[in-house]
Amino acid sequence: MELAHSLLLNEEAYNQLGEFQKAEFIFEWLQFLEKLLPVTSRADIRENQKKLVEQLTSLLNNSPGPPTRRLVAKNLAVLYSTGDTFSVYQTIDRCNELIRSKDDSPSYLPTKLAAVVCLGYLYKKLGRILGNSFTDTVGNVLKAMKNAESQGRYEIMLSLQNILNGLGAAAIPCHRDIYKAARSCLTDRSMAVRCAAAKCLLELQNEAVFMWSTDLDSVVTLCFKSFEGSNYDVRLAVSKLLGTVLARALMSKQTTVSTRHNFRRISLEEVMELLATGFLRGSCGFLRASGDMLKGTSSVSRDVRVGVTQAYVVFVSTLGAQWLERNFSAFLSHILDLVSQSHPKAIQSQMDAIGCRRCVSFIVRATVGGLLGEKAQIAAAKEICQAIWKLKKVVDAAMSDSNLETRISTTDITASQHVLVCALQELGSLIHGLGTTAAPLLQDSSTGILEAVISVILHPSISVRLTAAWCLRCIAVALPSYVTLLLDRCIERLSALKSSPEAVTGYSFAVAALLGAVKHCPLGIPHGKGKVIMTVAEDLLCSASQNSRISLQRTQAGWLLIAALMTLGPAVVQHHLPRMLLLWKCIFPSSPKDLETEKTRGDSFTWQVTLEGRAGALCAIKSFVSHCAGRLTDEVVQRLLPPLPSAVDLLTQLSSIYKSYGNSLKTPSMVYRHKLYELLAVLPPKTYEGSFCAVLKELVADLTVPDSQIDASTFLLPPLCHENDLLLLGPLLQETDHRFIEEQLLLGNGIAGGSLEYDPYSIYEKVAKGDSVPKPLPPVLSVISAATRLFGVMFSHVAESHRLQVLEQLLNSIKQTKGSRQQIVQLNVVSAFSTSLKHLANCKGSLGPEEVRRSALTVVMGALESNNPLLRCAAAECLARLAQVVSDSAFTAGLAQVSFDKLKSARDVVSRTGHSLALGCLYRYLGGISSIQHLNACVGILYTLSQDSTSPDVQAWALHSLSLIVDLAGPLYHVHVEPTLSLVLMLLLTVPPAYAEVHQSLGRCLNALITTLGPELQGSSTTVSALRTSCLLGCAVMQDNPDCLVQAQAISCLQQLHMFAPRHVNLSSLVSCLCVNLCSSYLLLRRAVVACLRQLVQREAAEVSEYAVALVKESREDFTPDVNIREIGLEGALLGLLDKELDQRLCQDIKETLTHMLTSMAVEKLSFWLKLCKDVLAASADFNTVASVDTTQEEETAKVDDASVLTSDNDERFHPFSNPRWSTRVFAAECVCKIISQCENAGSAHFDITLAQERKQRDSRDDFLVLHLADLIRMAFMAATDHSDQLRLSGLQTLLIVVRKFAAVPEPEFPGHVILEQYQANVGAALRPAFAPETPPDVTAKACQVCSAWIASGVVSDLNDLRRVHQLLVSSLVKVQAGKEAQSQQYNESTSTMEILAVLKAWAEVYIVAVEKQKNQSDAHNHCLKIANSAEESYRDVTSSASGLLDLVQADLGTLSKLWLAALQDFAVLTLPSEYASQLPAEGGTFYTAETIENARPHYYNSWALILYATALWLTSTGFIVVDPDEGVTNLSRPVTPTTMCQDSSTRPLVKSPEDVNTDRFHLILGIGVEFLCSPRSDVAMENIIACLRALQALFDVPWPRSKIGGDQELGVELMNVLHRLILTRESPDIQLAALEVVRLILFAAQEHVKEKRRSAEVDDGAAEKETLPEFGEGKDTGGLVPGKSLVFATLELCVCILVRQLPQLNPKLTCSPAVQSGKHLLLSEDGNRLVAAALLILSDVPAICSPEGSVSVLPTILYLIIGVLKETAVKLRDGQLPLTVAASLQALKGLLSSPMARAEKSRTAWTDLLRSALVTVLDCWDQVDGLLQELDEVSLLTAITVFVMSTSPEVTTVECLQKRCIEKFKITLDSKDPLVQYKCYQLLHSIFQHPNKTVSYPYIHSLAPSIVGKLQETEKAKPENAAELQVIQEGIKVVTALTATAEEEHRAYLVACLLPILISFLLDENALVSATNSAKNLHEFALQHLMQIGPQYSSVFKKLMASSPTMKARLESAVKGNQESSKVKTAKHAKNPGKSSSIQLKTNFL
Repeated sequence: MELAHSLLLNEEAYNQLGEFQKAEFIFEWLQFLEKLLPVTSRADIRENQKKLVEQLTSLLNNSPGPPTRRLVAKNLAVLYSTGDTFSVYQTIDRCNELIRSKDDSPSYLPTKLAAVVCLGYLYKKLGRILGNSFTDTVGNVLKAMKNAESQGRYEIMLSLQNILNGLGAAAIPCHRDIYKAARSCLTDRSMAVRCAAAKCLLELQNEAVFMWSTDLDSVVTLCFKSFEGSNYDVRLAVSKLLGTVLARALMSKQTTVSTRHNFRRISLEEVMELLATGFLRGSCGFLRASGDMLKGTSSVSRDVRVGVTQAYVVFVSTLGAQWLERNFSAFLSHILDLVSQSHPKAIQSQMDAIGCRRCVSFIVRATVGGLLGEKAQIAAAKEICQAIWKLKKVVDAAMSDSNLETRISTTDITASQHVLVCALQELGSLIHGLGTTAAPLLQDSSTGILEAVISVILHPSISVRLTAAWCLRCIAVALPSYVTLLLDRCIERLSALKSSPEAVTGYSFAVAALLGAVKHCPLGIPHGKGKVIMTVAEDLLCSASQNSRISLQRTQAGWLLIAALMTLGPAVVQHHLPRMLLLWKCIFPSSPKDLETEKTRGDSFTWQVTLEGRAGALCAIKSFVSHCAGRLTDEVVQRLLPPLPSAVDLLTQLSSIYKSYGNSLKTPSMVYRHKLYELLAVLPPKTYEGSFCAVLKELVADLTVPDSQIDASTFLLPPLCHENDLLLLGPLLQETDHRFIEEQLLLGNGIAGGSLEYDPYSIYEKVAKGDSVPKPLPPVLSVISAATRLFGVMFSHVAESHRLQVLEQLLNSIKQTKGSRQQIVQLNVVSAFSTSLKHLANCKGSLGPEEVRRSALTVVMGALESNNPLLRCAAAECLARLAQVVSDSAFTAGLAQVSFDKLKSARDVVSRTGHSLALGCLYRYLGGISSIQHLNACVGILYTLSQDSTSPDVQAWALHSLSLIVDLAGPLYHVHVEPTLSLVLMLLLTVPPAYAEVHQSLGRCLNALITTLGPELQGSSTTVSALRTSCLLGCAVMQDNPDCLVQAQAISCLQQLHMFAPRHVNLSSLVSCLCVNLCSSYLLLRRAVVACLRQLVQREAAEVSEYAVALVKESREDFTPDVNIREIGLEGALLGLLDKELDQRLCQDIKETLTHMLTSMAVEKLSFWLKLCKDVLAASADFNTVASVDTTQEEETAKVDDASVLTSDNDERFHPFSNPRWSTRVFAAECVCKIISQCENAGSAHFDITLAQERKQRDSRDDFLVLHLADLIRMAFMAATDHSDQLRLSGLQTLLIVVRKFAAVPEPEFPGHVILEQYQANVGAALRPAFAPETPPDVTAKACQVCSAWIASGVVSDLNDLRRVHQLLVSSLVKVQAGKEAQSQQYNESTSTMEILAVLKAWAEVYIVAVEKQKNQSDAHNHCLKIANSAEESYRDVTSSASGLLDLVQADLGTLSKLWLAALQDFAVLTLPSEYASQLPAEGGTFYTAETIENARPHYYNSWALILYATALWLTSTGFIVVDPDEGVTNLSRPVTPTTMCQDSSTRPLVKSPEDVNTDRFHLILGIGVEFLCSPRSDVAMENIIACLRALQALFDVPWPRSKIGGDQELGVELMNVLHRLILTRESPDIQLAALEVVRLILFAAQEHVKEKRRSAEVDDGAAEKETLPEFGEGKDTGGLVPGKSLVFATLELCVCILVRQLPQLNPKLTCSPAVQSGKHLLLSEDGNRLVAAALLILSDVPAICSPEGSVSVLPTILYLIIGVLKETAVKLRDGQLPLTVAASLQALKGLLSSPMARAEKSRTAWTDLLRSALVTVLDCWDQVDGLLQELDEVSLLTAITVFVMSTSPEVTTVECLQKRCIEKFKITLDSKDPLVQYKCYQLLHSIFQHPNKTVSYPYIHSLAPSIVGKLQETEKAKPENAAELQVIQEGIKVVTALTATAEEEHRAYLVACLLPILISFLLDENALVSATNSAKNLHEFALQHLMQIGPQYSSVFKKLMASSPTMKARLESAVKGNQESSKVKTAKHAKNPGKSSSIQLKTNFL
């Protein structure tokens, strides 16, 4: 194929190929040429033009296939348009000759067609250049058409379309001829020709004025005729033509009137009249109303009506949304008039009426719903409401007529009913779509929408009453705040008007519809409403028999209400269950005898009432079973059962009753039957086993003796066929935008589809997706569909012997009927049997013995050869399911063999299609019949069938079947891939485009082949690349196909290819194909486009986006998308599409696509994305509301970023999105949140304005989120103040995120302020409306969250500014205090729980932040005092805001604390396990009611943690002191007597002591915390865990709770274990640190407790009997610790867990293994360091809570761990700092060694031994690391040794061997080269030398002092070079000075004599001093100071020395003199700067 890629055809390569490869080769070359020609230079083209033209024209003679001829034509046209045109006339003549040729043989046809196509493209491209040659050409072509067959007519029409397109106005001379030809084609018998003619005429009307002026009427009539017998594509094409022509006619009157006087003006009325004619009278025209029309027998053919309906929509869409807004009332009245009484013929039967109503609804929905924005929709709703009022007046007038006879027969009433139904449906749909944005519409009293709808509820027609109820339901779903209001109103009217039959049914429908709406309203209705409705229902049922005139209505209404009540779910229903079950039991006779007596007694009316009532009861029970499955306990099932046998008995008697009482019972008995079947189908079959036989008999009768001749196949079968197989049956069964009206055409003539009046009970059911109104089928059909469903369930449960009888009975009944009846019976039987096979397969049942299989097979095989294609399709599926259930390979092989034999012999289309599909279906359920021979046989037969060009149907079915086998045969199919691919390609290149169904099947085959090849397609071998090229070729052919569904297939094939071999798919051409089809009129094509985009943007979003924009910029003339990609990019186009699109699945895909694009590109194209979102949000916002608040916007804009595209965009002229819907705006707001989170991941510059501005200056293309802050705030504000509640929630969420993310961003121009501060007015204004009284609770709850975040964020420091937002929270708190009673009764009680808890949580957050701030400041304050007093002012400044915030809360703390405690009590009760349910308070808690307990739970779970923390903080702030007004303050640090009394928060009569109150509170907080921490679910938020731990910390921060936990060891241990578990399961360091802090406090509490016990024991027992004191602390006398009971053990476990996780080397088990032997030191993370340090601190406190013996047991562990950490982490850091862990371990060591236990007599010896061992371990550290010495930090180890020496009793360290080793280490270190190490070493020795115990210090002095003095003497020669060396010398001198002081008298003189010469040697003379280095000068001053101190101290020695050495004396004197002079100068300086001593303190003073 690579050889095909050249400008000229490579004839050498071409001639070597076989016949079929040649076609492929040519196509590949032409495709390449098409891409190459536009980019080749003119010169090159001219050079090769002659040869190219020859090659291309010679191809015309080679009988090219359809795709090839199109490409030849395109290439020729491009070639002439870019090269020279002089030979073009020859080419045209050549084509004309070919067309004129007399050769009519089929083989010559492709050549003729190619010539026709060629002419079309040449004229299209070259147009007027071709001069006048076109008249001959057109004449020639038209002549050829006279005897052309359908393919020829098809191509000629398309060619003429192209010619007209190219010539434009120049073609006027031929217009009439073309018009005549196209007219005849428009009613052609071939549908493809009709489509082509419609396209041709559409092109013609652009220039041919007569089409929409003089000949308008005939064009319209012609279109109507064309609709007759049309298919979906024809209807689409012709309706487009008709709508466009009429729109032209209407629009043109403004333009052409002046130029042509004879022009006929046409008005909107006339245009509408024309359309109405088609709608009402069909295609018979105006005058030729034939006789039967006059007789009133003929009705309009449905396809005409549906076609006209589509034309209406095209007409309005062409004129546009603005036109519709202006002319809406005229349009509406005309459309509604179509179903009014002025045209009685259109609605003479109910069926016609339903059909017309659907069409009218569709027109209004597609125009009003699809074109208008929200404001226009509101206006439209008002118009519709006016129409309803007008009709209402007519009805009222008729009803109030005094004469009763006329009143009944008034035609006006029935006349208005259909108009009203349509108007109400549209009103409902409009409001439903508008959602809460419709609120102003309903509040507008002048329109009175609710009044209008409610007034129509009393209309005499039942369908109007039902539709009015449905309309109310829509209003309720859209505006949840109206649900309760409407319910109350309807219930009140229902009770008041109980005696009017219309009122009873109307209002009960309304109540039922509203109850059905509740499940769509998350806020619900008050729980008490259920009780009210139950009472009303019971009342209706009980009073039904009182008045026979309305007993029927009351019975129906009562049961309807009960059935609707069940939809509220188990929580509501459980309270009414007993009453309902009682009613259920009473309505059926209790025994067969009673039934018999009933039969004899009644008349037809009583039976009607009885059946209606029982059907209602069955419906109510079914509703209960479906909606409250959770309540179906065994007990309830037992109570449901008794009436069932009696219900079934009645079923068997129905026919006899019906015979006795006549026809009036027909419908009620059918309804009863239907409802019983439906109920049995949802009940568990076990429950009615006894009635199986009776029910089955009835079912068989229903299925086989149908009352009606209606073919119900389109209802019964589609669910039983596989959705992929339905594609075979044409677009009618597929999803299209016109599905709503097209459905009618599927049905036989007897039926128009479902409608609400057929089954009022469906009004409360959930709607099937996509449909606005429920459309239950007529009873006749619904009985059959219910019977098939129930048969399916029961057949799979009856005995196998019984199955055989049933099947034989069914077979007999099929045999006995004839003709169309037979087909209907067969249809019913197959659908019932197929359903039963589905059930059997699901429950893995078996079918039964051989006989059953045989009968089953007969049933299916008969249907497989039925004339009804849908039945064949279902039978093939049924056959496969049969094989699946039998699951015996021999049986399956037999089935396949039957089909093989049939296919070999049969010649008729029916059996060939059925059996070929059966072969494919068999594979579907058996995962491939795994024998290769079988596969080969299947494939062989299907190959043959798929090439049968005589029947496209056979080809389509065979290819579809082949695609199933390819898909399902798996790897076995690989051998067949190449031949199949060749076959598919060959057919694609040869099958005429008119056979779209064949092409669609080919597309499915290609798709399956690509999937089978899968990732292999990436390979580079020749075979793979050949396969790949073939696949791409196939896709290219399909992309060029005129059929949209084939194009959709092509796109999904390319999508697959892109998934498996992305490099080989040309992305730019794929993207351009997608953009072109983005707004296609075919739903399936749009879906394919978006699905493909969704996949592409996951990998290459940026490329896709660029290609789309590039494509539009090149913008070839044939591409004008409906979406403005140039301005707003592909992203904007998708957003626009999302706004217009109504299909849910498509919308979901668009959202996902946009989300993927956003995630990968939002950061790079930040301005673009934000502008998009802003445009969508601003398009509907009222700008004035924003302007009033944006006070700071202008300065902000100027300051942040002048160049920013967004902030300067204030003109309203250009809005890419006009009036987007609220759902689109919500999506845009969600996108803003996603953009923020993307930026957060992208880097800190997005949240740092200084950095962002710097980087922006460096590179202006960079863009950062913080520069768009003004826009973010503005968008959040616009969304938060919208009418739509969902949008308000999204806006508040956005605001919350903005506040949280930007709160800390400083404002560079005003230090000390943050950037958000300037937006406080906007934030306040955005929040204020959410606290208005009428706001829904969920919005208020969200706003509370934002308030608390805003206050807590610290953005606003000025209290007066904060007060605005704070005031909002205060107002909410007032509302909360009002309590449960004051809550509005508008929503469910749980919503007030939600709101109250949101308020309490918000206050909790503010309080927590205030307390934390104050705490931080008090720390800072102490810190400030330490530093100096200079910072006073600034400190005062800071405190004011924190204490101010606390003051704000303080005012309400009293109230808040009570409410918080109440909420926590509620929460504690709610978290109890279910077995305590009986103990819960009966009336509910403080903030929830007992009935709504389940709904309230999530709200508590959402907010308890912060409330718990706040409560704990409040209790600690009071120190657990209860303030009682009478008693004053009682401190509870010690237990008190119950004299101080205090009222508990809940007013119980029992008065509790404060001690008890506090104990309760303590246990409440502790209990909630522990319960939660025991088992936090994995999805629990981190904040909750941290808040819970913080609450426990706060709790144990004060003495009283510590005394509680200290005294209760079990409690402490339990808490430790919980914390241990938490640390094991949660990795977060924050959680672990918080947990360790709690552990420390628990340990501290235990220490306090032990101390207290010891103290009180000493006081009580007196000091005399010290010996007998009992041991306190753990371990008692034995030292044993019991795991599980011991606090010490628990603490050790927890600390070991932390340490070993951070330092695995500490685990002794691990240390032996080689993995850890490496001995490399780990550097821990900062968090790791903090965790280890915290754990060590806890460890060192452990011995304090042990008895002496206990301390001995734990000491080895503790020492091992502390020294282990020291050993593992003592690593030198660069700056000589101590690692945090080392500091902590030394601190811990010191704490441990100075423990009193080390001196206690019982434990002293053991401690001494252990401590010596520990010291040895430390000393051994040096020896272990030979090679690693450089890493180890000697200073840390020396410090450890020093700690041992200083902190333990002398007997530990004075053992000779230890002492020697210690001294040895000091010696080595003193000789270190590192001055820092020396310095530290001197410091440590300094402290050892001063040890008070001489036995300790002397050995060190003796060993080390001489070497120190020696070192100092050496420095006389080598003066210090730098500060570090200077420090060493200074420290050395300090050590010697200190020694001198401690030495005994006789040695002192000697030491001073050593020291003085050293000091004097450091002095410099005056000259040297000037030139000396800094360190020398410092040393000089240091020495002088020391000399001046020492001189007077030891004067005798000093004098002696001076006398003996005159040089020294001279040196000293000159230095002193120099010093005195300089000190005069310095005194002034020193006064200013006190406290600057040059001594450096060790950071952590361990000693």
